[in-house]
Amino acid sequence: MSKTWYPVVDYLICRECGTCVEKCPHGVYDTAKAPTPVVKNPEACIDHCHSCGNRCPAGAITYAGEDTQWTPPNGEKESGGACCCTGCCCG
Repeated sequence: MSKTWYPVVDYLICRECGTCVEKCPHGVYDTAKAPTPVVKNPEACIDHCHSCGNRCPAGAITYAGEDTQWTPPNGEKESGGACCCTGCCCG
């Protein structure tokens, strides 16, 4: 869990597809607001998890605390194997 790492949604480019809300394994987003991605539990985000950002088809998600040179995929198709790369949810 992290207090300095969480997703930030750029609503100007967000397509409100709900992919980030649906695919977040940590309960960061408010599911009652879906498909609009509203970060409700930022402290539930796992430090350096890029799960939702890797899956966002619009590239609308960045992260507060980003220090890894990661950039959003900017409209690339969702990758079935997209993962946060921390091993926390991928097994």
